[in-house]
Parts: sequence; C-alpha cells; structure tokens
Amino acid sequence: MTEVAETTRTVILTVDDDPGVSRAVARDLRRRYGAGYRIVRAESGESALEALRELKLRGDLVAVILADYRMPQMNGIEFLEQALTVYPGARRVLLTAYADTNAAIDAINVVDLDHYLLKPWDPPEEKLYPVLDDLLAAWRANDYRPVGITKVIGHRWSAPSSNVREFLARNQVPYRWYSSDDPEGRRLLEAAGADGQRLPLVITPEGTPLIEPEVPELAAHVGLATTPATDFYDLVVIGGGPAGLGAAVYGASEGLRTVLIERSATGGQAGQSSRIENYLGFPDGVSGAQLTDRARRQAGRFGAEILTAREVTGLEVNGAARVVSFSDGSRIAAHSVILATGVSYRQLQAPGCDSLTGCGVYYGSSLTEAASCQGQDVYIVGGANSAGQAAMYLARSAKSVTLLVRGESLTASMSYYLIQQIQETPNITVRTRTVVEAAHGEGHLEQLTLRDVDSDGAELVDAQWMFVFIGAAPLTDWLDGTVLRDGRGFILAGPDLTPDGRPPAGWELDRPPYHLETNIPGVFVAGDARAESAKRVASAVGEGAMAVMLVHRYLEQS
Repeated sequence: MTEVAETTRTVILTVDDDPGVSRAVARDLRRRYGAGYRIVRAESGESALEALRELKLRGDLVAVILADYRMPQMNGIEFLEQALTVYPGARRVLLTAYADTNAAIDAINVVDLDHYLLKPWDPPEEKLYPVLDDLLAAWRANDYRPVGITKVIGHRWSAPSSNVREFLARNQVPYRWYSSDDPEGRRLLEAAGADGQRLPLVITPEGTPLIEPEVPELAAHVGLATTPATDFYDLVVIGGGPAGLGAAVYGASEGLRTVLIERSATGGQAGQSSRIENYLGFPDGVSGAQLTDRARRQAGRFGAEILTAREVTGLEVNGAARVVSFSDGSRIAAHSVILATGVSYRQLQAPGCDSLTGCGVYYGSSLTEAASCQGQDVYIVGGANSAGQAAMYLARSAKSVTLLVRGESLTASMSYYLIQQIQETPNITVRTRTVVEAAHGEGHLEQLTLRDVDSDGAELVDAQWMFVFIGAAPLTDWLDGTVLRDGRGFILAGPDLTPDGRPPAGWELDRPPYHLETNIPGVFVAGDARAESAKRVASAVGEGAMAVMLVHRYLEQS
C-alpha cells in the first residue's frame, strides 16, 4: 500500500511493512509536519521505490526518507541504497529495534545514513521531532532541485583518476564513475570528443567536459566556493580539519566575519577515517565523512564562508591587518588568523612507491578504492589509530588485511579498543618489526618486498593494494621565516615561545603571547600543526574553539 496525496508540497516518505506501525509513523509525522510537507507512506521497499520514481517523474522534491530495517524481500538498508539513486539529496533515517543497532551502524558507511531511530520513540516530542527538525533544516540549507550528476571517466590504475575521485568524494560531490574500457565509458569519451589518451575526463552536470582538470578548475565547475566574497574579515581560518571547522563554527556563531580556507577537502585526516569510535557524543561511532559533512553544514549555517581548492602561500603583517596570500597572487586580510593546517602522512621512502602512488599505493584511507579491494589481499603500513580504523573497515570485504608495523607491538600507538577489535577479526594479521623494502609493478602495484627488522630477512609477497599511514608531517613550510616552528616544523605557541620567561624576538606587546598565540600577535594555531599537540579529533576541535576565545580577547585589547 502506498499513499500519495495530490499536493505539490515537499515530501517526507516513510516505509514500514507493519501496517499498524506504518500508520502510527505517518500519524506522528502529519501531526507535526503535515501543514508544510506531504507525508507519503508505503508498506514495502518495492512500493516505496515506485512512489519515489513517480514523485521524480512529477518533479517533486523529497526531503527525508524513513525506512524500517526489518522488511521482507528488501530490508531498509537495501531500500535506502536504491533510493539514493532516485533522490541522492534526501536525508536518510533507519528505523531499528535495539537488536539491530549494528546494522544501523554499518548503514552509516553503506548509504551515508544521517540518523537511526530506535523503536518505539515515545514521546515523539523528545525522540522523533528534534531529529527530524535538524534533518529538515539541513535539507533546506541545500538546493536539491533535480540536477545532473558529475561523471568521471578514467582508468582503474590511474593516479590522476584516483585523485579526482577522492577529491569529489571527500567534498561530498556526487559523481558516477565509468571505466574508459567499458562501453558506456567509451561512449562518453566519444561524445566529449576525447580519444582517451588523456584521463580522467570529467563531465559536469551542465555537460561541460574537463580533460585532466586541475583541482581549482574542478572545484569551480562542481559548485564548490573558491573565491572570497570580500577582501577583509574578522577571522581567517587556514585549514579545514577538525580544528579549522571547530574554529569556523565558533567564530561565525559568535558574530565574527569568518572565512575558512582549505587547499583540498574539509575534514583533514579525520575526514578520511572510515569510523571514529571514541569521539564524545557518538557512542556507536561515526565516519569521518559524516562528521565532516555535519561540521561543514553547521559552519555554513552560522554564516562562515568555506573556500575549497585554494592554497595559501604567505602570511604577513600590515599594521593591524594580517594579510594572507594565495598561490595565484591574490590576497585577503583580516584582524586575526587561526592556523589549523594540520598534518599529512609521510611518504614511504621505498623504491617503487613514488611511481605507483595512486596505482595501488595510497596514502590515507582512500575509501573510494575500498570497493575494489573486495576479495583481495590488502596491506596497511602503520600502527596508529588511523591504520587500525582502516584495517577494520577494509576487513569487511577484503580476503585478508595485513598490518605492517615497525615497532614491537600496537600498544604504544593505537587505542586499546581498536587493538581488541583487530585481535578479534580473523582476517586481520599484524606483522610487527616489519617494513616495506620495495614496491613492484608495471603500471600498478603487483608485489611488495617486506623486510624483518630483527633478522634482516626479506620476503616477496603478491599485493595489489597498500594503504600507508606513517608519521605526521606538518603543512607549515610556507610559514618559514614568518612564524616560529620547532625542528620538525610544528608551530610554537604560548608558553613554548617563552621557555626562559622572555618574550620571543620581535614581540612588541607588554603582555606574553596567549596560550595558542604564535610569535605574531593575532595569529593563533590550533590542532595537529601545533607543537606537542594531542593529535586527537576532540582536542583539535577544542583548540579551535579555544583559539576563537583568544581571538576575542585579542580584538578587545587591540
């Protein structure tokens, strides 16, 4: 059974195979949202899909889809996965019993689930309506009129193709991937007048073909903001990881004209995490992409500008202004700056790795490649939380996952909960005191040479996939000669600038630097780029918020 009212209001759709529950859900929804939305209910996944297709043909909009998990023939996750292709912008909610919470958690990664609700939710005023209110507000903040989708045509073992897919995925840009060897891929190449020698080819929703696009060009064509709205702000935040997003949220929410500048994609290393389980407020875990998307939308809702694919190359003082320079020569200025540039994974210094990067060798999780690892042997280099999270995620579909760790154990660098999970996962093997000696392959990774640190013995293994999570290199070289850093490039701030009780050279104020303030008054640092920082998501967000508090103090005294 499917009920579709004859109105033109935006739709909230609910599907549950139990008629009594279905009517109760629709009743609760109509009571709260009936005046502004059309409530459509269905009693099977198939009938709900038929309703969605009918709505799509009419040009109607669907804001939220609520699906029961336990349905015959097609469960809630399977239904939502198909519903994504019809209405990718609709917010997705899974209705579950307590025993199905693990399935709901899995759905976060499978269908980018926005929320799951435990049944029953009495009273709805406390357990249902607040969730729906937030999801509807988030949906309204975006324009979800029917639009085309970005198409990417490339080769499986192509670093540029992999980079484009990763950029789009991390920036929450929907796209469809076509191999240049497949009939549809060849058809699109021909339609664009491309011979396939230069890949990837990106076709924008408007039908514009882009051959081997650079990141700024790609960003501009897929709707990401790349140009600042003005030339002067109260606060410039450089870096879009957890610290930068935290600073943007608190800065904009407290009335500061705030712009966040990110060179690649918001979220930083945390945004690439398949699942974060020890972040406060998410007892069942949350994916880095989901956390990043929520933070980005939150910052935007408070009025923060977010610029993507803009590389900052310089910082200088011009009177009371702090001037930020971009790689294209343009500049903006602000009363204050927060440096939240984060860190990047160190490159693996082994023969063959450079030439095979993006062709079987990846730095970070590269979740766009995870589906291709199904049934195959995967190697992960590193022993910290990011490596452990990737191992757990990839182990769901890979034949085997091998963690290669230089140290004697995982206990020195990985959280206890992750170590326990890895030990309980039968297809994950941990090889300690082992390093990658070389990577081999013609056009893509085929084999690895592994070396035992203690015995110095070498072993050649077959491998098509290697994900590297080693060390952390701060992205601060562009600050050389301007902001004081330690020997490893991490930014010094607060007490670290005054170990002998004296202010840093050139400091002209009659007070010492604030806790997160650098040697330049009004320029602060937050997150992983700061010397001796905790390197945790929660602490980075906290430092972003604290830096904004210190910005206010600085502005009040300036």
